[in-house]
Amino acid sequence: MKQFVLSLFCLLLFSQKGITQEKTNLKLLDIFDMEYVSDPQISPDGSRIIYVRNFKDITTDKNLSNLWIINFDGTENRPLTTGNQNDNTPRWSHDGKKIIYKSNKADEKTKVYLLWIDSKDETALTNGEQAPNNISWSYDDQTIAFDMFVPEKDPSIIKMPEKPKGATWQDPPIYIDKLQYRSDGKGYLKPGHNQIFTLPVQGGTPKQLTFEAYDHGNPVWSKNNDMLYFSANAHKPEELKPGDSEIYSISLTDGSIKALTDRFGPDIDPSVSPDGKTIAYLGYDDELLGYTQNKLYLMDADGSNSRLISKNFDRSIENITWFSNGKGLYFKYYDQGHAKLASISLNGKIQDITGNLGGLSIGRPYNSGSFTASNTDRFAYTLGGTEHPSDLGVADSKTRKRLTDLNADLFAFRTIGKVEELWWESSYDQQKIQGWLVTPPDFDPSKKYPFILEIHGGPFLSYGAEFSAEIQEFAAAGYVVLYCNPRGSASYGMDFGNEIHHNYPNHDYDDLMSGVDAVLKKGFIDEANLFVTGGSGGGVLTAWIIGKTDRFRAAVVAKPVINWYSFALYSDNIAYFSKYWFAKKPWEDPESYLKRSPISYVGNVTTPTMVLGGEEDFRTPLPEAEQFYGALKLQNVETAMVRIPGASHGIAAKPSNLVAKMAAILSWFEKYRTDK
Repeated sequence: MKQFVLSLFCLLLFSQKGITQEKTNLKLLDIFDMEYVSDPQISPDGSRIIYVRNFKDITTDKNLSNLWIINFDGTENRPLTTGNQNDNTPRWSHDGKKIIYKSNKADEKTKVYLLWIDSKDETALTNGEQAPNNISWSYDDQTIAFDMFVPEKDPSIIKMPEKPKGATWQDPPIYIDKLQYRSDGKGYLKPGHNQIFTLPVQGGTPKQLTFEAYDHGNPVWSKNNDMLYFSANAHKPEELKPGDSEIYSISLTDGSIKALTDRFGPDIDPSVSPDGKTIAYLGYDDELLGYTQNKLYLMDADGSNSRLISKNFDRSIENITWFSNGKGLYFKYYDQGHAKLASISLNGKIQDITGNLGGLSIGRPYNSGSFTASNTDRFAYTLGGTEHPSDLGVADSKTRKRLTDLNADLFAFRTIGKVEELWWESSYDQQKIQGWLVTPPDFDPSKKYPFILEIHGGPFLSYGAEFSAEIQEFAAAGYVVLYCNPRGSASYGMDFGNEIHHNYPNHDYDDLMSGVDAVLKKGFIDEANLFVTGGSGGGVLTAWIIGKTDRFRAAVVAKPVINWYSFALYSDNIAYFSKYWFAKKPWEDPESYLKRSPISYVGNVTTPTMVLGGEEDFRTPLPEAEQFYGALKLQNVETAMVRIPGASHGIAAKPSNLVAKMAAILSWFEKYRTDK
């Protein structure tokens, strides 16, 4: 009994100390403790939400996820699945009694599971070598449709002689004759295509519906369950027309396929109206521009009477969902660095519903977010913000509410930097540029701080009012950080995005330098300690910047393009870049490629520079960084190269790779800081 009382006293004392524990700045290992919500799915009646709760395991170095369920009013938040696995893609049946979802919990092989909500009974519906992709329920809840990769034979023309008995030879040579033969995050591609399947929820063998030698994707059901609609690029050669997809229908009665759209440009994401008579879809007329925006179209279910209803809306539309009464649609869009949920009527009138969607990019503050709508016009969405990764938000006609606070335990004893929105004018043409300034947690405006300019990739993406572990770690290390959206960034309209069409990098440099000058005017930056970094498109601009100015004390060029000539022929999307980002192929206009390549200005570089990349990056392959490293060494510039093993372009597929990237950047800047 005494031992119990003593233990209880120690527990209470420990708890009290935990409550009064002094907060400290973020640490690199805190990445492993950060959780976030993704893919919230509200039930058809709007009473409950199932969401994906994402977490990390420090022992196995994995990104993991489980499913949780919660009432719309925030009560009864509880797990549906548990374990160190990946459970994702939950989808409600139309009667709200069941869900399907994907998981690798049984044997590391991703399967589709059927789960009854009332009893929690479940069964695996698939058990094949390949994992289904996009899944949808038939309206009678008896069948699911999905697309799935089907391997094909791709025989080699190289005929090797038979090796002698008992001989040990190397594996046979790999024969490649495809334009797109590898893909970032996937590696070297196996021969095959995505095909459409159906499967009864009572079990059985998936039935393959399509067989043509091109990819079929995102199948959705007709209202009477006798037809599927999907998108595909059947134009030959499709490898040379990477964005020219159409909407198709396929009859489940006789297997006949019909093209419902026909134009040069992508037509994607079909969505069937509640009465089944109309299909909404996204797309645009392809003008070979670097930056384009999805527009919203309607057509009759047979493909006739196509009409554009978002004509005057100068933003890209995503994630369309019909009103329950069929009189309009809900959608997501990005506007000046903010993700919003909005509605559009059938005559094109647009009205915002709520903002602050986001928080899905733990590393850097990219705009992101998703939502779903119920038949009762309630919404569940990923709630973002500068102070936390995404949580679960809900909304209806009257209320907006945050239901989760997944990182309350971490932020109870960690402080983060304050984020302030800024605007300035570019020195080039007075174009208004938006950015965000992050100050250290213990910021004192009367002191001087080292400064980091952090540049986003894309380049046709956008940063925003989003939480960023990377930038918060920089602030925790004592730096003031500026991140921003120079010309070319998404969410500011077509004209702003195409300011860099066939002209990147160029005057986005002026936008960034004007932002640095605007921050310096605030008076709390140590001008002797300016640093610059960025990844992908941000790596391009970082390398470009140090070829144009020596004002930065050190730079980290992450996963860059250094030589557009080599990149256009070596990346994982060869058919795209020379066609959309340049006017001609590299050998037809080599001067334009070299003029826009940072390698052309390496002779000007004096800034100590680290180059960093993933060893399995096929988007901006590591030889791009290696070229810059070699050139800097030849110029006798202080430089180092960091190769992250097993990392693709996104780097953070393994949490430790994200930690490694941040540690490398901070270590390089700390090496050259003079205010220590």
